[in-house]
Amino acid sequence: MNRYLELFWSFFKIGLFTFGGGYAMIPIIQNEVIRNRGWIEERDFLDLLTLAQSAPGPISLNTSVFVGYKLYGYRGAVTALAGVVLPAFTVILLVAVFFASIRHNAVVDAAFKGMRPAVVALIIAPIAGFVKGMHWVLIAVAAAVAVVVWYFAISPVYLLVAGAAAGALWAALRRKEVRR
Repeated sequence: MNRYLELFWSFFKIGLFTFGGGYAMIPIIQNEVIRNRGWIEERDFLDLLTLAQSAPGPISLNTSVFVGYKLYGYRGAVTALAGVVLPAFTVILLVAVFFASIRHNAVVDAAFKGMRPAVVALIIAPIAGFVKGMHWVLIAVAAAVAVVVWYFAISPVYLLVAGAAAGALWAALRRKEVRR
């Protein structure tokens, strides 16, 4: 199979069978590109995911773009993006056309309520994956940052910038230690 068609099809399936938004898609993308296809190593995927979270826009789209780019450059980025967007675009179009007539349907309402626990689990799953192998201090810092964002309503952008600066400073200080 053509490598671009394979990339498109993989992300099309991800987009087609994902409910719950971008964060719910992360474990599905991770499973497809690491375990099923072997396209990317887990450490590289986590780096791409960090980059995707830092870039503006939905994390699932950013992740697909970065994975596609890492594999096949600009064409890969466009191919992966098209694959992940097309199913959602089609579903949203169909929902927009038909939702007005079914929005008060008890079965539809019950289906959405029934999907909520699964969506929450899909959002929590990547967090558990990130924590694996992390030093307890980094886990504590992550928890503290989450509390600060939630409780004090501080923009995560400031904390991302502060984290990047702290990481760069840490690396610079370690580099000086190694030279001595």
